[in-house]
Parts: sequence; C-alpha cells; structure tokens
Amino acid sequence: MLERLKALFIGSPLISTSEGDDSHLLSKRQALAMLSSDALSSIAYGPEQVILILAAISPLAIWWSLPIGLMVLVLLASLTISYQQVIHAYPKGGGAYVVSSENLSPSWGLIAGGSLLVDYMLTVAVSVSSGADAITSAFPAIKEHNLALSIALVLVLMVMNLRGLRESAKSLMIPVYLFIISILFLLIYGAYQIITGHLPYTATAHIGQSVSGVSIILLLRAFTSGSASLTGVEAISNAVPFFKNPKEKNASTTLSLMSLILGLMFAGISLLNFWLGILPSHHVTVLAQIARRVYGNSALGNALFYIFQLATAFILAVAANTGFSAFPMLSFNMAKNKYMPHLFMEKGARLGYSNGIITLALGAIALLFIFDGSTERLIPLYTIGVFIPFALSQTGMVIHWKRTLKQGYLCHSLANILGALICYGIVLILLVFRLGDIWPFFPIIVALLVLFNTIKRHYTNVAMQLRITDEVKAIPSYQGNTALVLVGNMTQASIPAINYASSIGQKVLAMHVATLETKEKDEELEEEFKRYFPDVPLVMIDSDYRDIVKPTTLFVQKMLEETKKNEHTLTVVIPKFIPKHGWQNILHNQMSLRLRASLRWHEDIVIATYSYHLKK
Repeated sequence: MLERLKALFIGSPLISTSEGDDSHLLSKRQALAMLSSDALSSIAYGPEQVILILAAISPLAIWWSLPIGLMVLVLLASLTISYQQVIHAYPKGGGAYVVSSENLSPSWGLIAGGSLLVDYMLTVAVSVSSGADAITSAFPAIKEHNLALSIALVLVLMVMNLRGLRESAKSLMIPVYLFIISILFLLIYGAYQIITGHLPYTATAHIGQSVSGVSIILLLRAFTSGSASLTGVEAISNAVPFFKNPKEKNASTTLSLMSLILGLMFAGISLLNFWLGILPSHHVTVLAQIARRVYGNSALGNALFYIFQLATAFILAVAANTGFSAFPMLSFNMAKNKYMPHLFMEKGARLGYSNGIITLALGAIALLFIFDGSTERLIPLYTIGVFIPFALSQTGMVIHWKRTLKQGYLCHSLANILGALICYGIVLILLVFRLGDIWPFFPIIVALLVLFNTIKRHYTNVAMQLRITDEVKAIPSYQGNTALVLVGNMTQASIPAINYASSIGQKVLAMHVATLETKEKDEELEEEFKRYFPDVPLVMIDSDYRDIVKPTTLFVQKMLEETKKNEHTLTVVIPKFIPKHGWQNILHNQMSLRLRASLRWHEDIVIATYSYHLKK
C-alpha cells in the first residue's frame, strides 16, 4: 500500500543508468525557473524594505533609494562575476562551502556551509509565509489559517521535488516566467506612460534634496535591507551538477541571465517608485501600489493589476524551490567530506537526493512553527545567513587566484575584493544595528559546528577501527557454535526456529521467561516443549516483574561467558511471525524487535531472526 501511494505522489522509480542521461538534467530555461525563483521573488519585498526605512525618517528621504539601489546593483554585479568564477573553478558544486573549505580552512567552510543550510531552511520558510500572506490578502476570510497554508505549501513543494528535477522544473516554469513577464511588462508600460505624459512626476522630493535626519547609519541600514534582494544568487553555483552538458557553460549563462533580469527589475521598480512617490502602507505592498498607479482603474487596468498580483503571489509561493534545489546538493558535498550523515549522499527513486529534500522541508516547517509564520521575524535571520557565506566565498576566491595565478592575481580578484568588502560591511551593520533580531543565528551555527565535528570524528574513528593493517589483532578461532532459542510460546513460528537452531549449533538450548501472571501457561508450555523436543534443554527463568527483556539479556550474558570458555560462538535465535499486511504490525507487541534492540549492544553475539509468514 505504501509503495502504491509513493508511486502515486512521487512517480515510478527511475533506473540508475538514467542518472547520466541528459534527459533527466536541466536545460538553461528549466534551470532559470528552478534555481532563480528565490532571487527573482525578492523583488516583491527587497525595494520595499529600503523605502520602509527611508520613509520612517521622512517621505522626502525616498530619493535616497536611487543611490542605494545603485550600490545594490554594484554588489549584484560583483557577486555574479564571483559566482561565475566559482562555477568554473569548482564545477562539482558546493558553492561557498567548497570555496571556503579549500581556500580558507575547513572550519570557515563549515561556517559557510552551516550558514547556507540554515539559510535554505529560512528561504523556504520566508518564501512560503510571504506566499501565504499574498494569498490571504486576496482572500481575507482565510487569514487566520496563514500558518497551515504555509505548511501545506512546503509539503507540496517537497512532493514536487521528490518527483525529480525535470518534474519540479516543469511545474515552476509557469509561475516564474509569468512573474518575469509581468514585471517587465509593468516596467515597459510604466516607461511608456511616463514618456507619453500619462504618468505625471509626483516624487516626494527631487534628487539631491537635503533631508534632515538622514545619516550614514540610516543609509547603511537601508542598504542592508535592500541587499536582501540578492539572496539566492549563489544557488546556481551549488547546483552545477544538475545542468545538462556542458555544465559549467550552461550554469554560467543561466547565472548571467538571472542577474541581468534581477538587476533590470530592481532598477526599474526603484525608478518607478521614486517617480510616483509611493509611500509604504500596512495594507498594500509598494509593488501593488506601483502596479495600481501604472495600470489605472479602467477595466483593462484592473484585469492587468489582478494578473500582476496573481503572478506575484505565485512567485512568492514557489520561491522556496531554490532551497529545495540547493540544500540537497550542499548536504551531499558536506556528507562526502564526512561532516553530515552519509544518508545525504543517497539518491531516491527519482534520482534526487531525497533525504536532503525531506530534511529541508521538516526544518522549514519547524521554523514556521517557532516564528508563527511571521515573515518580518524571519527576514533578518535570512539576511545574515546569506551574507556570511557571500563574504567567505569571495575571500576564498581571492586566495584561490593568488594561489593559482601568483602574478597578476589582483586583476582577477577585483570583483571578489569589492564584493567581499561590501558583504563584510553588511554583516558588520547587521551585528551593530540588528543584533536583537539576528542573535538566534549564532547559537544555531555554534551548535551546527559542534554537530559537524562530532559526525566527522565518528566517521574518522569508524574508519580507523575498521581499516585492515599489518597489526591486525589475532582473529579468534571458534571450535563450534551454541544456539540459544528464545521461546515465548509454542507456535508455528517456534518449532521451525528450534529446528533451524539444531542445524547450526553443536549445542542447542531454549529459554523462556516465566512470570507470576503466566504461571499456568508456562507449565503447559514446558510440557508441550518436552513433547516436541525431548532432547533440547529448556531453561525457565523466573521473573518477579513483567519485564521480559532484562531477564533475557542477563541470561544471554551468562551464556556468553560459558561459550567463550568452550571456544564457541553464541547465536541467539528469535522466532517471529510476519503478518500478511504491513499495517497489522501495530496490532502486536513487537517483542522480537525489543529483544534485538537490547541484545545488539553486546559483543560476540550473533542475533538471528527466524520469520514465519502468515497467510491470512
């Protein structure tokens, strides 16, 4: 039944030979839809964050959004050049984590990797909560169900990504390209309206006008808020292996195209907002106000406005998919270096890293519960989580060029140096002015670093203990095998289990734990056992309590001491019946599983389960 449900929601398994087949990888058009939704969707709230801070001082200060926007575009250009270099230098993916690990140190790499892992969870949480806000704004009657709607969106995206890369990309192409077309049409139509005089100049202040209360600190805060529009730029460098061949070229082209579209959108929205003098409102977003002013209140204008709002809601709802694409690949790279469990290296039925996808969904849902689905509370953590890896990756690329080129490396490093300085500046501003909002990020990172190093230490110890060397301890020689059968009742499962034990053991005995509650049944069991197996000793262990596991464990330990003296191995055979249907397991006490769980921690014991399959 579970397999049928899995096939229904996720699809039939793909054969492993399909893995290298380009048909299951992403074209540039598909990758743009799948990997850029986070960055492009930030247009819906990035420029508004700048205006919110400026307007809090005075509406006259809004003209400062233009030079701030220009600085954001400079940072975007720097990041684009840097991550294109990362794509070509590290084509196996990993982005900031791999760059920082190889050029700075493993510890800095773990900080970058841990920051991005948390940030991808925040990406999903912020995106779906923003999408839920957009949906419930259109349908106020369901406003109180924002959190439930956000969780439902996470689950939908999880299932969509579990179905595979191409399935996910196909599902995203409509909302992503609808949003791109809607924004570009808004900008072109707005420019046409301005040129023809139908959209008058109503700016709150002229460019360069002096405004009291504006300070460097305020402008820096506005710049850091606007820089939130650049989150998600690194995702393509993490996911290079997902592209069709030639992977590096396709990934680099997709990154350039995404950055160009993002830059045009950010610049266009900032210019339109300045021209129209739009002020922030608690009830209507700045982007929605711009669309309403540009399209007007005619029948056609209303239709265009609602299409635009629908496209915005769609992109916000699916922007989380960037996290679903990049998180599993980053997890794979960290697991490959033994800092995360190896299960993150395993591919699922549809050739995706399913464990990474599911882990991301669960982490995002946990964040939604913790922050009650509030976008405003999540965004500061979101920003610090992405700019630390930005800064580290660009620093790492400077060192990469210095090591590989030696002479003239500064020419290749100019974009990296500029980007690193801006990113470190943003991190410093956040630490000074937003520490109250971002402090939870730091204990989370410290906990992750401890976890990563604990996992690494475990894998190192395992490898060291399992490695075969010339100094291998003498392998003990065994002269025989003692088989112990744990008998709960004389059933169709017990009889063949004892016969099996007789076939593998030079010495065979059975054991049963007798309690006060089952005294009469225990006497019947002893008589029945002797009738079937007169030559097999049955040891009855009396227990004053209801516990079966502890007396069994103590007896097995005693038996182990005896078998070692006789140079025998000890095999414990546990009879078990298997119901016809999986769901029927919940109707039984699963004592065999509890016994196995207890005995597996003891050395030098072989545990065997004899399974008897029920037919009805």
